[in-house]
Parts: sequence; structure tokens; C-alpha cells
Amino acid sequence: MRRPVLSVLAALLVLGACVASTVRMSPPLVRAEQPDPRRPPVVFALGDSYTMGIRGITPERAYAAEAARTLGWQIVLAGHVGTGFVGTGLTGKTFGTLFDEQLGWRPTPDMVMVSGGHNDVWYPPGLVEQRAVALLGEIKQRWPRAHVVLMGPLWGGDPGPTALRVRDVLRDAAGRLRIPFIDPLGQRWITGKIHTRAGNARRFIRSDGTHPNPAGNRYLAGRLVTDLRGLGLAHPIAGRARHSAHVNAGQGHQGP
Repeated sequence: MRRPVLSVLAALLVLGACVASTVRMSPPLVRAEQPDPRRPPVVFALGDSYTMGIRGITPERAYAAEAARTLGWQIVLAGHVGTGFVGTGLTGKTFGTLFDEQLGWRPTPDMVMVSGGHNDVWYPPGLVEQRAVALLGEIKQRWPRAHVVLMGPLWGGDPGPTALRVRDVLRDAAGRLRIPFIDPLGQRWITGKIHTRAGNARRFIRSDGTHPNPAGNRYLAGRLVTDLRGLGLAHPIAGRARHSAHVNAGQGHQGP
């Protein structure tokens, strides 16, 4: 009568050995794949004609795309000629509307760069600041892991007082939201006028006195790249802290 009991015990021992062997041979757990810091960053750039180009300058050859080419980004360009935080040009749409239509529905980027203010000089500065804070706040809320950069107005030469007032309120908006601010006017990226011998406008600005020519776009891209490197944002990665504590790239260097 003991044989059936011994048979059952033997079977259990064999089963236990098989289970132990299976556990030993199971492959180790694999961690979820982490983002590759070497991958090209995805950057959204929202702006006016300086960012999107005009007749004779395609978006791919405007300064933002030239900077992306230098830094190895995947860039998505958005915006429209004549637009701004308040200004609508011929579109009837502000940066806020264009952001919702062209960018807001996309997956999280590594960085969003908003550049403008040139077309806002005809509007109350307080309203410009209010709209800028609202848009930048919406971007930060929608993509909390993405870096956000604000670049002030670009100009075709020495700016007047209205341009500087818009620059000032945009700088204040960036300060309120604690985001980096790049200041082409403060750094004097473009100087002089196209019809004078002084400054660099004759080399870099078209005959309209406002927009950069091909050489000018490459030059502006170089200035932007320098500032982004100084801010630790040349290779932004969503969720990763910047390498620089500076939040204003518009001080110190005055440019040629």
C-alpha cells in the first residue's frame, strides 16, 4: 500500500525540480526603454515673418530653421507673417490662435520657442504683456515637461522707443513665468540702418529695411545658437533641467 504514496512523492519532487529549473532559466526583467539623450530634440518655433520667412526666403531658410540645422534639431515651424501676441496681420489670428491650430494638439516637444513682438508695437504694451503671459502659461500647463523660451522682437536696425517698450513688457512676462528670455534688441544683433554706413544692417537686412536677407538669417541663427548654448538649451530634453542658471540672455554682449 506504500507504493502509491511513494509514487506521488516522487512525482511532486520531479515537478518541483522542473519549476525551479524554469525559474532559473527565465530571462531577467527588462526595464522600460528610457529616452535616448542623443536623439535629435523636437523643438516647436512659433513666430512672425522673421520665423516663417517672406517672399524669397522660405521657412526652411529663415533663422529658426537655420539654427535647427546647426544644432541638429527636428523643428516644427508655426505662425504667420504679420502676427504677434496681439497683432493679427492679414490673418485675423494672434499667436494664441495660431498656437492652438498649429501646435497645441501635438505630442510633447522637448522645447517651445516663441519669438515675436515686432507686430505688436501699435498696441498697448500692457495688453501685449497680458497676452504673452496667457500664451506662455498655456504652453507650460499643456506641456509641463517641455522647456519654454521667449525671444523678444527682431528689428531691421536700431529700434525706436515703441519697440523697446514692447521688448520690456515681454521681458517682464518671461520674468513672471521664470522662463529664459533672449533679447536681440538689448544685444544689438542688428545695428544702424540699411542706408547708412554705420552698423551691420547694410550686410544683413533686405531693401525693405525690416527683414533679414539670406546672410542675415544665417547671422541671426548664429546669434541665437550662441545664446541657447549659454542657457544650456542647445540640446534640450523634455523633463531634464537646464545646465545654466541664467534666465536672461539679453545682457552684456552688445554685438557688432
